[in-house]
Parts: sequence; C-alpha cells; structure tokens
Amino acid sequence: MFIDIPGELEAALADLLLPTWELDGLSLAQSTMKRYRNELTVTPRFQETVATLRHALTGEGGGYAVLRLGNLAKALGIDDGRFLRLATAFAAEVAVPFSPFPRWPLWKDIGVKVDKDPGKSSGIGYNAFHMDLVNATLPPDYTTLLCVRPDPLGGGPSILSDAHAAVARLTEDCRALLAESAYHYGTFFDLFGVGEEYKPFPILDGSDLGEGFVRFTAKMLAKSDLGKAHADAARELAEELVRGQVSFMLQPGDYLIVNQRRFLHGREALCRGQETVPAGDRRLLLQLFLRAGVGDGSSA
Repeated sequence: MFIDIPGELEAALADLLLPTWELDGLSLAQSTMKRYRNELTVTPRFQETVATLRHALTGEGGGYAVLRLGNLAKALGIDDGRFLRLATAFAAEVAVPFSPFPRWPLWKDIGVKVDKDPGKSSGIGYNAFHMDLVNATLPPDYTTLLCVRPDPLGGGPSILSDAHAAVARLTEDCRALLAESAYHYGTFFDLFGVGEEYKPFPILDGSDLGEGFVRFTAKMLAKSDLGKAHADAARELAEELVRGQVSFMLQPGDYLIVNQRRFLHGREALCRGQETVPAGDRRLLLQLFLRAGVGDGSSA
C-alpha cells in the first residue's frame, strides 16, 4: 500500500526540528521515542496517517507499506539529519527501531558494488525473495528501506510477495516438508538483539500458518546442501512467491516497511552498465530494522 502524506502534515513536519536520537544499546531509546511521539502527535493528521500505516502493515490482507516522504526529502534535503529523524520517528510508531550490527547504529547503507556477488543486496543482479536474518532465532519483525537514490539507469524495482498466501497454494505434502527443521543458510556472527543462530530451521516456523515466520530465502536453493525432497518443496514455494509478486520502483524519499511475519521481499536486477555510473550516483538505500513488543509504537 502506498501512503501519501497529507499536505498540511507535510508542511508541519517540514518546520519541525526533532532532537537528535539517543540509543539504549543498539535500540532507539524509549525516551527518544516518547519525545518524538509527543512532538508529532500535535501535528495535523499525523495520528490518522499512522493509523493508516499500521493497518497496512498488520490489518487483514496487509503486510507492507510505502510512505511517500519524497516532498519532505526535497524540502529538507534527503541527506539532512532532520529528514532521517522524521523517517525514524515514523518507524518508531510501528515498532522499536534497532540495529543488529554494531558497525551501523540504527541505519545501514545499502549501496551498489559492481564487484560484489550480484545476488546480494549490494550487488547488481536479481536479489531473490527472502526474509532478513532468516537464520536467527529472533529475526526482526519488520525490515525497512528508505530510498535515497534509485538506479539512475532505471533498473532495480522492489518486489514483494505474500508469504502465507504462497504457502496456502502449496500441497499438504509440500507444506509438511517445509515445516521440518531441515533448512539452513548463511553464517551468523557479530549480530546482536536477534537471538542465537537457528540451524537447521523449518521454513514454516510456527503452528499458526497465518502468523508464524516463513523462514525463506531463495538463495538457500543454490548455496545450501539440501536433500532433494526438501529442496523441491522450497523450489515450489519460490515459484509461488514469484507468481504472486508485486513490483514497484522506489523513488527518492519513499520509505518501504515490510512486516516480515507476512511478506518476503527482494529486488529485480539493476540495469546493465553500473560500472559506468560513479559510485556516488548509484542506487542507495538506507535500511532499518524494527522489533515489535510492549511499549513500542505498534501498541499505542
């Protein structure tokens, strides 16, 4: 769902100077969240916009939203700290912003590196459907991506798919295989706030099909040694995810928020010729993770 910011709210936010955030470990401090909320709730139509955002993420049939913050990005400057604090404040109305990476307090850059594995988030190729930190016992409840620059050559649309809807289209035998702890992917080190390494793990993680994580990354099909039956089941799921996908191009200031308990995400390949684009002009996203829980914006 795309959510436009009402004009009167944009005008108020453009004049608002939120304080620099404080961290509690690697999470946004509750005191900062409270102050941001106090300052934002008095702006016109803010609470209405946040209610729409939460419904898009957790209401029936929902699971993702794109906040159209482009006008604010133009007014403030997308690299201005004021703009990033506003984006952080919106995120804090959904859940608690945190970073599992000590190197990147809160926001992490996802640029484009032509010498990287093309299938990685910073690569130039197709980034297949996945959930972030799939092999952690406590993966982030939400993953978010703020578009600073789209691919100047016109490629790289975001792709999303309703994971539970895809699972529901599979056979019972296929779902039974996906519910077995037979899958693994990636490494696990220097991570905080996401539990322990989960290996092996079930793709269907949770007794309630509509609420548990669908712990899937299509990369496991090529980079994990899976038995044939389990690999075939995962491949069927991958095909259903593609069949049900939606795609769109993020524009500067667009803020994508994905409920990882419902949707998986990825990205189509960037256009050819990335090596001809100066590194500072290539596609750039900022990533922030959110943790749902008592006291966060989702319960307000």
